Amino acid sequence: MNDAENHPGEAAGRPAGGPAGAAPASDAGPFPGTGVVRASLGGTGVLTVLGAAAAAVPDVLTGPYVAVSLLMFLGGTVAFVLAFLRAVDRSRTEAIGVGGLFFAAGGSAPPRVARALNLSLAVEVVVSITVASIHLYTPLAFGVLAPMWALGLTGLWVAAHGTFPSRTPEPTRAALRDADRRAHRAGSPERPKPTE
Repeated sequence: MNDAENHPGEAAGRPAGGPAGAAPASDAGPFPGTGVVRASLGGTGVLTVLGAAAAAVPDVLTGPYVAVSLLMFLGGTVAFVLAFLRAVDRSRTEAIGVGGLFFAAGGSAPPRVARALNLSLAVEVVVSITVASIHLYTPLAFGVLAPMWALGLTGLWVAAHGTFPSRTPEPTRAALRDADRRAHRAGSPERPKPTE
């Protein structure tokens, strides 16, 4: 395996972490973080199959469906926290928004990655709500916690590999005060000289 296969983002001419001010992510070529995308889609597949089966045979499969839903919630919560901490670190130099981070909006991820991760989230939401609504007031309602899996993994992928615009430096309070003083002096008319 050569170095370009180990770091596909670098092979495309940019660091895998997405430098500040990088161009929007393209849809061409390999992308980093395929394991995160596969984990999101795999969890969605397991939830979908188990949810359909639990809706058909709730007496037998309620326990496994609830267990998988809770595991997905816990795993997604851990991924969400890790994504948030990574994004806080990157936000010192890059302008990161919540939509870009957790929904891959605004070109923060290549279109095919964003589509896969958002599809995973949408399917988890639809499956969990459908299963819960078929069997109201049962433990199958715990399934509505499962979409945290796709949400957390989307954030994790974008925090690690997404691209965001550079943050413009914010002036300090002293610099703002000095600018206000200069503007006031430049804009204020001179005091009239007293007449004798």
